[in-house]
Amino acid sequence: MATSAVPNAITQLLAILRARPELQPGVEGPDSPPGVQVIDGPPTDDISRDDLIAVGWSFDGDQAVEIAQDFNAAGARTRNENFAITGVIDVWSGDDSVAAARDRVFELFGVLEMAVRASGSNPDAPNLNGAVLWAHITRGVLRQSYTDQGVRAGLAFTVTCHARI
Repeated sequence: MATSAVPNAITQLLAILRARPELQPGVEGPDSPPGVQVIDGPPTDDISRDDLIAVGWSFDGDQAVEIAQDFNAAGARTRNENFAITGVIDVWSGDDSVAAARDRVFELFGVLEMAVRASGSNPDAPNLNGAVLWAHITRGVLRQSYTDQGVRAGLAFTVTCHARI
């Protein structure tokens, strides 16, 4: 019996994002976008050059997931689990355009949102490939700053899930 749906939910969210064509490197030529790094947990490399989506990490620390469980019904045979997966979208523009960095962060946020949302071509998206009963994006926090490498925009996000274990 599983004690939590969290590990598989994170694995499936990463798989869904890594499969998105909008996040893959451009194949049209050397001037095409380099793609987006989709990583599990906090960055371990220099992230100042590439666009990044980190699942299970937040700007403010090490919190990856917050979990709450309760009995589903009398008899304690199953439990409901609600949890919130934190993540970050991080973009460095290389120039001084705040608008360009912000637009790119929200472009990537849109890809994330569409990856999690159900659609005709992706009817199972809200359940993260069956890892949870439902999932949806419930929160975002935008940060913008100037650095010695250009403008940086970051969007912390939360994917809230409900599972039965």
